[in-house]
Amino acid sequence: MTMETATAALVKRIGTVIKRASKNRASAWWYGPHMATASRAIAERLPLADLVLEVRDARVPLSSEFELLKNCPSPSRRIVVLNKMDLANSSRTKEWMRYFELQNCESFAVNSHNRENIKQFLNFLQAKVRELKKMDNSSSTAAIMLVGIPNTGKSALANSLHKIGRISAAEKGKLKHAVVSSEPCETKDISSLKIASNPNVYVLDTPGVLPPAIFDFETSSKLALIGTISDSLAGEKQLAQFFLSILDSGKEYQQWGKLSTAGSGRLIADFREEYSGSSEIETRRKRQYPSDHTQDFIVQDVRRVLYESISSMRVDMRRKKDVLRLIERQLAALREAFRIPSELGEADACIRVSEKLLNLYRTGRLGHFTLDSIPKDIDLHGTS
Repeated sequence: MTMETATAALVKRIGTVIKRASKNRASAWWYGPHMATASRAIAERLPLADLVLEVRDARVPLSSEFELLKNCPSPSRRIVVLNKMDLANSSRTKEWMRYFELQNCESFAVNSHNRENIKQFLNFLQAKVRELKKMDNSSSTAAIMLVGIPNTGKSALANSLHKIGRISAAEKGKLKHAVVSSEPCETKDISSLKIASNPNVYVLDTPGVLPPAIFDFETSSKLALIGTISDSLAGEKQLAQFFLSILDSGKEYQQWGKLSTAGSGRLIADFREEYSGSSEIETRRKRQYPSDHTQDFIVQDVRRVLYESISSMRVDMRRKKDVLRLIERQLAALREAFRIPSELGEADACIRVSEKLLNLYRTGRLGHFTLDSIPKDIDLHGTS
């Protein structure tokens, strides 16, 4: 009998909640009338696009697949864009690009906030458009359609292409902007932005669309963790626990060891005493913080707490109860690192810690994680 890991248990718990919400069409259900309308509008316009850019999240290259493209136009007109590459593991992103190559699917990894990267991507797109126009014997305006699930950064990418494209073409006039938000489902309508001249190329930014139901627990849990599905649906604490189970079982935290060189002995001792089940520690490390401490300083403290908790416990990651126990200790210790007011109740403090921890993960402040693994039946060293 296979032992259920803590991560698997959390995935099951989160996935069950999301599945139930979609089945019962709960108030937090994502597939409202606006998403159904967007799905129809996108389906109608897809055949008219010269190029279709399927924008996925580089942290979940498979889980962020856009279902409406399963009956996609010609593969030569579709490109998988792995956005937010700066938040993913770079070596894993290269593996995923090789995976798409073996699937005869062109791909490109981007960081929408990196000017040089966007320039390279724009040059790549212009070359593709010229190639297609030559094949079609046409010099008319080209339309590139951006599609994908919510919160993959489509609008940020559209804005960056528009800005760089206008500068490159030395065009004057007011820049247009697609609405950008860290919250999913903020884009409600299809908008058009010019990104190149000679020939004129426009990018169509579309609303993010999810399927009405997501039955695979791993997929729904990963999408919830990166923020595609509302935190209120899965629960902030459960998502924070899910992230910690991933962090604790990996190696990303090991690079924070240097943060533990000064004054760490007390914290390690505290964790060992708590974890062994002995008396509760009434007061944690007493340190003097500058009154004007910055967010970066807090992040360093969070990293130190996490490193010391993991390295001091030496938990067998196969033992679910031990791992979940470690995670509870970490959430408690992070109250001090995040400067959560002591007068706040236990439940409210835990939610506050969870929200702040998820924010640090989602902005890349706690490392670069690729959550999806290459399918086991794929040999990346093989030939297509």
